[in-house]
Amino acid sequence: MNVFSRCLLACWGLVSLVGCQEPPQDSNTRSRGFIYCGQKTPTTFNPQLTDSGLTADTLAAQLFDRLLQLDPVSHQPLPGLARSWEVSDDGLVYTFHLRSGVEFQRTPWFTPTRPFNAQDVVFSFKRIIEPNHPFYKVSGGRYPWFESIGFRHLIDDIRMTAPDTVTFTLNRPDNAFLSNLATTYAVIYSQEYGQQLLKAGQLDLLDMKPIGTGPFYLDEYVPNDLIRLKRHWGYWRGASPMEQVVFDIASHGTGDLAKLLSKECDVLSSPVASQLPVITDHPDFELLAQTGMNVAFLAFNTDNPSLANPEVRQAINAAINRDNILNSVYYGTGTKAKSLLPPMSWAYNHGSQALDYDLTLAKQKLKHAGIEPGMTMTMLVPMDPRPYNPSPKKTAELIQSDLAAIGIKLNITLDRQERISAITNNYDMVLTGWIADNGDPDNFLRPLLSCDAKQAGLNIANWCNLSFDNLLELASRTNQLDQRVSYYHHAQNIIDEQVPIVPLAHGVHFQVHHRSLGGLQMSPFGTRSFSSVYRSEK
Repeated sequence: MNVFSRCLLACWGLVSLVGCQEPPQDSNTRSRGFIYCGQKTPTTFNPQLTDSGLTADTLAAQLFDRLLQLDPVSHQPLPGLARSWEVSDDGLVYTFHLRSGVEFQRTPWFTPTRPFNAQDVVFSFKRIIEPNHPFYKVSGGRYPWFESIGFRHLIDDIRMTAPDTVTFTLNRPDNAFLSNLATTYAVIYSQEYGQQLLKAGQLDLLDMKPIGTGPFYLDEYVPNDLIRLKRHWGYWRGASPMEQVVFDIASHGTGDLAKLLSKECDVLSSPVASQLPVITDHPDFELLAQTGMNVAFLAFNTDNPSLANPEVRQAINAAINRDNILNSVYYGTGTKAKSLLPPMSWAYNHGSQALDYDLTLAKQKLKHAGIEPGMTMTMLVPMDPRPYNPSPKKTAELIQSDLAAIGIKLNITLDRQERISAITNNYDMVLTGWIADNGDPDNFLRPLLSCDAKQAGLNIANWCNLSFDNLLELASRTNQLDQRVSYYHHAQNIIDEQVPIVPLAHGVHFQVHHRSLGGLQMSPFGTRSFSSVYRSEK
């Protein structure tokens, strides 16, 4: 499948462009910046080309800005590179007024001659939606997150109406449009840099050596060792207090917690839940926690004949003991999931009739579906902990035990890839999850379960339900909040009945850092900028 192939090619391209160098001396780095641990080697530096991982979760917020940003409390769009905007009465035309004097990053490979303007916005988004754009097919030509929400079909035109004004015209109203422009994927590139690469015939460098307006620029990349970001002195919000940020992405040697305790790292992202007592008892570290807009879930491959029957999926759902998973994996830090939407979502269906743990019912449903004991199934499981699942391997083993109780033998395959349909199509189930990119419920439901998302590869359940899609469309068009809530409740009812996925838990995102660091932020959407981080002592 194309997403997986694209990732491999992008990673190979990145490797070919960078020399192998030794990681920096920790003492030197700490005197001028900080070291961030707990992430793995990225497949690209362009978040438009991916749907998860280090680039989308963390790097994008350092390298790029977006037209809008999200309020971490209200989840509402706020000004970013766009200082203000207006929406036409029919909800089809969005006009954005851009900030003046915003500088692009200066690097050894690019020196901008002008500040950010509307040309850069048009360039960045037309690359995604226009097949004849010179950069459309670069790095594989797939934009999984945008494809999953049908972005290309939504946009009728993007036009610069003045150097500081850009207009988006939609084919239909979409209440999630502003929130989607505030996601980590909707980054703004330099059109001037793109033109330079086009003349040089080096189009792939747009994604491998990116240029944005963010607080840091990419300075060095050593695959499986480090990524070094340097301070962008011309950052429009003011230069960062830190000269550099180094991401330790080494896949060998000492574990992340050991690096933190030995002060080889200053920040550890997403520590495993079982490590929290060690961290909280240590006087040198501070633990931050953020209730996340996330969900861990089990996706069924509904293209599999055995799992095409909803009753079989209902039986497996009823066989999974979520309370046991919460106690053994989350150590009391998570919340049992009954829906893809977390309880904090304004569209959460508190009256959900989703099946809970009921072993007797599970056996009855399997028998009624004609499934005899002894059936064998396969499940793909990511190896790395995530905010929505602190120990995927342990979660998988508990599910394996639960299914054995109803006569299903579950074979587990561990892998470092997530939601990659090239390999997930070979499995009956995939243990995965999702971190919301904004606060709109559409951001959970459409990218994960819509028919567009199936084509894009993010809907790894391979489930396409036209009634479900129609409800999402109706919800995106109405301005009546109570009507939107009703549509989303009905959509969740369809998921409860058809069970293309099994929601397991909503996790708490933890981050630990050395007490000398201040200004670290957390967000319910996972991504956060390091522009305000400072060190109070050496």
